[in-house]
Amino acid sequence: MSFPTTTAGLRLAAFVAVPVLALTVACGGSDDDAGAKGRDAIADVPSPKAEPSGESTAGAESTPSAKPAGKSAYYDAQVAFVRCMRAEGGYPEYPDPKLSGYLDWAKVNELGSQPGRNHGIKAGKNNVCLPELQASMAAEPKRDQQKSYESMLAHAQCMRDNGVSRFTNPVMSGGNAIPGGDPNPGSPVIDPESPAYKKAREACAPKLLDGLDGMQ
Repeated sequence: MSFPTTTAGLRLAAFVAVPVLALTVACGGSDDDAGAKGRDAIADVPSPKAEPSGESTAGAESTPSAKPAGKSAYYDAQVAFVRCMRAEGGYPEYPDPKLSGYLDWAKVNELGSQPGRNHGIKAGKNNVCLPELQASMAAEPKRDQQKSYESMLAHAQCMRDNGVSRFTNPVMSGGNAIPGGDPNPGSPVIDPESPAYKKAREACAPKLLDGLDGMQ
């Protein structure tokens, strides 16, 4: 993965459709202790000026106090997903979402690059956070599919130019841009933990629009 109708149905949708798809996490740890910290650990972040939501913050003192204008539903859904990943998914240090609502995939991929921690990085161990993932996908604002396609196409070409020769192009289907990447996601043939792949991802990351960096 380096490792969310809208472009939310992109790579993650394809990922969801494949049974387990290597999402069982090999790491252990105390879920109870991690969970207690995880659900309350999303830090306050500077927020753009926005109308007060009117919602009570009692019992949620560490929840961001303001939401990005126009994207509050998506941001809220991503916060719920991150909380699940921290408390139940086996990733107590899962990074906060960006103010845009999109996940910070540079940090997510860095976390997933740790030994034994790649397989559950998108939906938690045993897909425990799949409902929250699907909810965040459904809440993502609509994208310009043509621009998404062009961005992913440039990224795919860059990946091949940087040594990942089997990285496939995105396609347009039913008016939606479907990401490229591993030619066989159900039984991957590209190793995302190899030094060559990581180097290519770093070089090609600027080709992807915000929010697409975790989808192909």
